[in-house]
Amino acid sequence: MTALRNELAEEEVEQHAEQGAPEKGRWSQSELLLASAIDALRRVEYVLICANTDSKSRRPAPPEPIARPGAKPPRTKPVLTETGANALFDLINGGAA
Repeated sequence: MTALRNELAEEEVEQHAEQGAPEKGRWSQSELLLASAIDALRRVEYVLICANTDSKSRRPAPPEPIARPGAKPPRTKPVLTETGANALFDLINGGAA
């Protein structure tokens, strides 16, 4: 089933993701429940680590959920660089005129 899902075209993946009905996908109810349980366990582990980490220490990244059928992986947030921040500052302060 994973091989079939991986062969889907990008448009088909988007269509399945927009419909938002993973229970109608190629996973059984048991597989979806297991993925939800794993995601919850990972979140609990993450919170436990964060709660027991010194506030000045670097904390781990939040856990990624298990990929579900018909859903795209989450997009990463763009990082604002120093150059981008300066360009944005210039635009806000009338630098585009």
